[in-house]
Amino acid sequence: MDNLYIKKVLNGETEEFRYFIKKYKDMAFSVSMSVLKDEFLAADVVQESFVKAFQNLGSFKGKSKFSSWFYRIVINESFKVFRKRKEVQVEAVTENENEPIDTFNAIEEFKEEERRYFINKSINHLPANESLVLRLFYLNENSIKEICEITGWSESNVKVLMHRGRLNMQKSLFRLLKTEAKLLI
Repeated sequence: MDNLYIKKVLNGETEEFRYFIKKYKDMAFSVSMSVLKDEFLAADVVQESFVKAFQNLGSFKGKSKFSSWFYRIVINESFKVFRKRKEVQVEAVTENENEPIDTFNAIEEFKEEERRYFINKSINHLPANESLVLRLFYLNENSIKEICEITGWSESNVKVLMHRGRLNMQKSLFRLLKTEAKLLI
Protein backbone atom coordinates (compact mmCIF):
# COMPACT_ATOMS: atom_id res chain seq x y z
CA MET A 1 0.00 0.00 0.00
CA ASP A 2 2.88 2.36 0.81
CA ASN A 3 4.26 2.04 -2.72
CA LEU A 4 0.94 3.15 -4.21
CA TYR A 5 0.94 6.32 -2.12
CA ILE A 6 4.59 6.98 -2.86
CA LYS A 7 3.79 6.93 -6.58
CA LYS A 8 0.81 9.23 -6.06
CA VAL A 9 2.87 11.77 -4.12
CA LEU A 10 5.71 11.64 -6.64
CA ASN A 11 3.17 12.19 -9.44
CA GLY A 12 2.08 15.47 -7.86
CA GLU A 13 -0.77 14.35 -5.60
CA THR A 14 0.94 15.84 -2.55
CA GLU A 15 -2.21 15.62 -0.39
CA GLU A 16 -1.81 11.83 -0.46
CA PHE A 17 1.20 12.19 1.86
CA ARG A 18 -1.37 12.42 4.68
CA TYR A 19 -1.61 8.62 4.43
CA PHE A 20 1.96 8.32 5.77
CA ILE A 21 1.33 10.83 8.53
CA LYS A 22 -1.75 8.96 9.75
CA LYS A 23 -0.07 5.58 9.52
CA TYR A 24 3.34 6.37 11.04
CA LYS A 25 2.89 9.36 13.39
CA ASP A 26 2.29 7.36 16.58
CA MET A 27 5.21 4.99 16.19
CA ALA A 28 7.47 7.82 15.03
CA PHE A 29 6.57 9.72 18.20
CA SER A 30 7.26 6.62 20.32
CA VAL A 31 10.63 6.08 18.63
CA SER A 32 11.61 9.70 19.13
CA MET A 33 10.44 9.65 22.76
CA SER A 34 12.64 6.65 23.42
CA VAL A 35 15.66 8.74 22.44
CA LEU A 36 14.72 12.20 23.68
CA LYS A 37 12.40 11.47 26.63
CA ASP A 38 10.70 14.82 26.10
CA GLU A 39 7.23 15.09 24.53
CA PHE A 40 7.72 18.50 22.98
CA LEU A 41 11.09 17.73 21.46
CA ALA A 42 9.80 14.39 20.17
CA ALA A 43 6.79 16.08 18.56
CA ASP A 44 9.10 18.59 16.86
CA VAL A 45 11.36 15.79 15.63
CA VAL A 46 8.40 13.86 14.20
CA GLN A 47 7.21 16.95 12.36
CA GLU A 48 10.69 17.65 11.01
CA SER A 49 11.06 13.99 10.00
CA PHE A 50 7.84 14.06 7.98
CA VAL A 51 9.01 17.22 6.23
CA LYS A 52 12.34 15.59 5.38
CA ALA A 53 10.61 12.40 4.21
CA PHE A 54 8.31 14.44 1.98
CA GLN A 55 11.16 16.49 0.54
CA ASN A 56 13.34 13.42 -0.06
CA LEU A 57 10.66 10.95 -1.15
CA GLY A 58 12.15 10.92 -4.63
CA SER A 59 15.38 9.50 -3.23
CA PHE A 60 13.58 6.54 -1.64
CA LYS A 61 14.85 3.57 -3.66
CA GLY A 62 12.40 0.95 -2.40
CA LYS A 63 15.19 -1.43 -1.36
CA SER A 64 13.68 -1.53 2.13
CA LYS A 65 10.21 -0.89 3.48
CA PHE A 66 9.09 2.73 3.61
CA SER A 67 8.65 2.39 7.38
CA SER A 68 12.31 1.38 7.81
CA TRP A 69 13.45 4.31 5.69
CA PHE A 70 11.20 6.74 7.55
CA TYR A 71 12.09 5.49 11.04
CA ARG A 72 15.75 5.88 10.11
CA ILE A 73 15.03 9.55 9.43
CA VAL A 74 13.23 9.85 12.80
CA ILE A 75 16.13 8.18 14.62
CA ASN A 76 18.74 10.36 12.92
CA GLU A 77 16.77 13.52 13.70
CA SER A 78 16.21 12.40 17.30
CA PHE A 79 19.90 11.75 17.90
CA LYS A 80 20.79 15.06 16.23
CA VAL A 81 18.56 16.88 18.75
CA PHE A 82 19.88 14.67 21.54
CA ARG A 83 23.48 15.62 20.73
CA LYS A 84 22.57 19.31 20.48
CA ARG A 85 21.08 19.20 23.95
CA LYS A 86 24.31 17.59 25.17
CA GLU A 87 22.38 15.55 27.68
CA VAL A 88 24.37 13.16 29.71
CA GLN A 89 22.68 9.79 29.87
CA VAL A 90 22.82 8.33 33.31
CA GLU A 91 23.52 4.64 33.23
CA ALA A 92 21.11 2.53 35.22
CA VAL A 93 22.19 2.34 38.83
CA THR A 94 23.36 -1.09 39.82
CA GLU A 95 22.72 -0.91 43.55
CA ASN A 96 21.64 -4.04 45.42
CA GLU A 97 22.46 -6.35 42.52
CA ASN A 98 22.51 -9.34 44.86
CA GLU A 99 18.96 -8.64 46.00
CA PRO A 100 16.50 -11.02 44.33
CA ILE A 101 14.38 -9.36 41.69
CA ASP A 102 10.83 -10.64 41.45
CA THR A 103 9.37 -7.89 39.29
CA PHE A 104 7.22 -10.26 37.25
CA ASN A 105 5.05 -11.32 40.18
CA ALA A 106 4.94 -7.83 41.62
CA ILE A 107 3.87 -6.18 38.38
CA GLU A 108 1.24 -8.85 37.68
CA GLU A 109 -0.66 -7.49 40.66
CA PHE A 110 -1.11 -4.08 39.08
CA LYS A 111 -3.96 -3.18 36.80
CA GLU A 112 -3.19 -2.78 33.10
CA GLU A 113 -3.09 1.01 33.36
CA GLU A 114 -0.62 0.88 36.22
CA ARG A 115 1.52 -1.59 34.29
CA ARG A 116 1.74 0.77 31.32
CA TYR A 117 2.65 3.62 33.63
CA PHE A 118 5.52 1.73 35.27
CA ILE A 119 6.78 0.21 32.02
CA ASN A 120 6.83 3.61 30.27
CA LYS A 121 8.45 5.25 33.27
CA SER A 122 11.17 2.58 33.44
CA ILE A 123 11.79 2.77 29.67
CA ASN A 124 12.32 6.51 30.08
CA HIS A 125 15.09 5.80 32.60
CA LEU A 126 17.04 3.72 30.07
CA PRO A 127 19.81 5.08 27.88
CA ALA A 128 18.47 6.25 24.51
CA ASN A 129 19.89 3.40 22.42
CA GLU A 130 18.55 0.68 24.75
CA SER A 131 15.14 2.33 24.95
CA LEU A 132 14.99 2.66 21.18
CA VAL A 133 15.82 -1.00 20.53
CA LEU A 134 13.28 -2.23 23.08
CA ARG A 135 10.53 -0.01 21.63
CA LEU A 136 11.26 -1.11 18.08
CA PHE A 137 11.35 -4.80 19.02
CA TYR A 138 8.49 -5.05 21.52
CA LEU A 139 6.15 -2.20 20.64
CA ASN A 140 6.66 -1.93 16.90
CA GLU A 141 7.34 -5.67 16.56
CA ASN A 142 10.30 -5.18 14.23
CA SER A 143 12.63 -8.11 13.76
CA ILE A 144 16.29 -7.81 14.71
CA LYS A 145 17.13 -7.61 11.00
CA GLU A 146 14.66 -4.73 10.54
CA ILE A 147 16.07 -2.93 13.59
CA CYS A 148 19.55 -3.22 12.06
CA GLU A 149 18.19 -1.78 8.82
CA ILE A 150 16.41 1.08 10.61
CA THR A 151 19.27 2.03 12.93
CA GLY A 152 22.28 1.10 10.83
CA TRP A 153 23.70 -0.85 13.78
CA SER A 154 25.14 -4.36 13.52
CA GLU A 155 23.11 -7.40 14.54
CA SER A 156 25.43 -8.13 17.46
CA ASN A 157 25.15 -4.53 18.68
CA VAL A 158 21.33 -4.69 18.55
CA LYS A 159 21.32 -7.98 20.47
CA VAL A 160 23.66 -6.58 23.13
CA LEU A 161 21.52 -3.46 23.47
CA MET A 162 18.38 -5.57 23.80
CA HIS A 163 20.01 -7.71 26.48
CA ARG A 164 21.30 -4.70 28.43
CA GLY A 165 18.00 -2.89 27.96
CA ARG A 166 15.99 -5.79 29.36
CA LEU A 167 18.30 -6.10 32.37
CA ASN A 168 18.31 -2.36 33.03
CA MET A 169 14.56 -2.17 32.59
CA GLN A 170 14.08 -5.00 35.08
CA LYS A 171 16.28 -3.19 37.61
CA SER A 172 14.47 0.09 36.95
CA LEU A 173 11.09 -1.58 37.40
CA PHE A 174 12.27 -3.12 40.66
CA ARG A 175 13.42 0.27 41.99
CA LEU A 176 10.17 1.94 40.92
CA LEU A 177 8.06 -0.77 42.55
CA LYS A 178 10.18 -0.64 45.70
CA THR A 179 9.81 3.16 45.86
CA GLU A 180 6.06 2.89 45.27
CA ALA A 181 5.74 0.29 48.02
CA LYS A 182 7.58 2.60 50.46
CA LEU A 183 5.18 5.45 49.57
CA LEU A 184 2.19 3.24 50.31
CA ILE A 185 3.47 2.20 53.75
